[in-house]
Amino acid sequence: MYSYPTAPKIGIGVVLIRGNEALLVRRGKPPGAGLWSLPGGKQELGETAEETARRELFEETGLRCGPLLLAGHADSIHRDTAGRIEFHYTILDFAAQYLDGEAVAGDDVLDVAWARVEEFDHYALREDARRMIETAFRIL
Repeated sequence: MYSYPTAPKIGIGVVLIRGNEALLVRRGKPPGAGLWSLPGGKQELGETAEETARRELFEETGLRCGPLLLAGHADSIHRDTAGRIEFHYTILDFAAQYLDGEAVAGDDVLDVAWARVEEFDHYALREDARRMIETAFRIL
């Protein structure tokens, strides 16, 4: 994990859909430790965005997905108490249908949950995550 960057990092996320549910993960590390969000993480040098999406999904949840469709992007900028940028990610989120695997908390994740839209308030999802999930349900 890096902090106080000199340039943004690229994060890749996956909105995984199974029927009328979306997969959520509870983050284990900053930024967002303890908060519910979408599975995903940092793109590695030499890795395509789709390769990153599939790798991060599997590492964090043990799940695999079908074809990926770009759902959108979000900016995740976190400032410290002095106002300095501590973390800055530009996130590309893909939408995909669940293919196989059993959801288990893996790398950098404390918990996983399949949730219906009407349950999202229980998980205190950020607005950008809700927007990506809504987009995924529309395009899949």
